[in-house]
Amino acid sequence: MSDTSPAGPAGSPGSSDAPDFDEMTRDIAEVPAVEVIVTVAVNLMSAAAVKLGLTEEGDKYKDLDEARKLITALAGLLDASTTEISSFHAAPLRDGLKSLQLAFREASLIPDEPGQGPGEKYTGPVYG
Repeated sequence: MSDTSPAGPAGSPGSSDAPDFDEMTRDIAEVPAVEVIVTVAVNLMSAAAVKLGLTEEGDKYKDLDEARKLITALAGLLDASTTEISSFHAAPLRDGLKSLQLAFREASLIPDEPGQGPGEKYTGPVYG
């Protein structure tokens, strides 16, 4: 038998590594919606870039099917939030989206027809 009492499972009351959900809720409540939308958009853009093989690792994480999903989700988010975020925030995100759409077209062995690429149902056809 040992002299120390066993530590409770992670996240249990009394555990030092338990998340403080009340504090997390207060933190989220203080974040403006525009900031949440922009943060999600940037995360989608970053993930899509990785799946397109545009990082230093190149083809290591390349997966065009996953990239298509992420780009489409980004296009949908930007389309839905156009009237909610200012052009100050929206313009660079739209530019990034277009760059990802063009990179997808370039990376595809058989490119989609104009208007059929990822997210183009929201943005319209993207030409290089």
